[in-house]
Amino acid sequence: MCEIKKPKGKLGILIPGLGAVATTFIAGVMNVRKGLAKPIGSLTQMGTIRLGKRTENRSPSIKEFVPLAELDDLVFGGWDIFEDTVYEASLNAGVLSHEHLDPIRSELNAIRPMKAVFDKNYVKKLDGPNVKSGANKMELAELLREDMRCFKSDNDLDRLVLIWCASTEIFMKKSGVHETIESFEQGMRDNSPDISPSMVYAYAALMENVPFMNGAPNLTVDIPALAQLSIDRNVPIGGKDFKTGQTLMKTILAPGFKARLIGLNGWFSTNILGNRDGEVLDDPESFKTKEESKLGALEYILQPKLYPDLYKDLYHKVRINYYPPRGDNKEGWDNIDIFGWLGYPMQIKIDFLCRDSILAAPIVLDLALFTDLAHRSGMRGTQEWLSFYFKSPMCAPEIYPEHDLFIQLMKLKNTLRHLRGETLITHLGLEYYD
Repeated sequence: MCEIKKPKGKLGILIPGLGAVATTFIAGVMNVRKGLAKPIGSLTQMGTIRLGKRTENRSPSIKEFVPLAELDDLVFGGWDIFEDTVYEASLNAGVLSHEHLDPIRSELNAIRPMKAVFDKNYVKKLDGPNVKSGANKMELAELLREDMRCFKSDNDLDRLVLIWCASTEIFMKKSGVHETIESFEQGMRDNSPDISPSMVYAYAALMENVPFMNGAPNLTVDIPALAQLSIDRNVPIGGKDFKTGQTLMKTILAPGFKARLIGLNGWFSTNILGNRDGEVLDDPESFKTKEESKLGALEYILQPKLYPDLYKDLYHKVRINYYPPRGDNKEGWDNIDIFGWLGYPMQIKIDFLCRDSILAAPIVLDLALFTDLAHRSGMRGTQEWLSFYFKSPMCAPEIYPEHDLFIQLMKLKNTLRHLRGETLITHLGLEYYD
């Protein structure tokens, strides 16, 4: 059993990007706290965990099994390029109805965004007035660190976590400036174009010993310099890109195809969505970042090198189209060409009319609470056990990421069992030899 510090005092959740996802999360938690709604989709609030043999009938709720922060102890804040309060931003996002906003209007209006670190070169479709200025990126990082310290002090908080909910930045590749913390810090002082705003946030968080989780597909904390910094400072990190709509379906279906050894000729995916996310992804460079995140899951799950007769020639195409009338209600359409016994072809078609922020909000909550648990447990660096929540999960450089949703859930729950000194569930040992 690991020594876990108790979740005493209040936990601050800081969010860059107080848009549709963040405001839906904050308003949702406030509704749950008042007993006005249920936290549907949240593993930390509604999930259970089996312990020991099936004959023991021990399946406590996860929030009873591990010491998580209580919802009443959460305090919210963040940064945005627009000056709207969280209530105003919620209305603009159009995700939640007045039924869920009006009872908490005063609380939402009390949350005003701090000035953001933003550069239009990295998110070309957006611009706003609520932006910090500084001589270089290191100075901007220092301003963010001061924001974190003030937020913690002003709200009498015990600890913080930071969850990136801001827009997708342009596609970037690792470069020399990302290799060491020394080269990275010099790059910030030199205003290197290879250092994006999200990296500035990540650096500032790690220097303040604040865990950082990346909910977008940007190259951010998954660079050698920041990965090493998280280990040196004993801070958890993770990401990236919240697994919500179409990719969630892929990581549910593809493991089933592979388990039954059903072949795949092609998988065509297209999306239409509005809101700020759709507008940002209308830029080809931001779309490239998202495309890389969405394309990777199938290859890792299906392992075409191990199953060449089934998956070697799979044609996988992803499209994202900005369609303002749809707002946050994204539609993901998939055409899947499969083949079975003796090679006979079949088709599956999926039309997923989803609410993107409704699916993302419980992910933000779970990541905040589990990351805080990891920090209090002395865990540091990449938290691969939280891959369950990400489209493009980070992992150690010497291994490949796990994308199978069911294996991810097993890893998550086994990590919780390990933290509490319970036997890991492997089925073979427990069912046949105990």
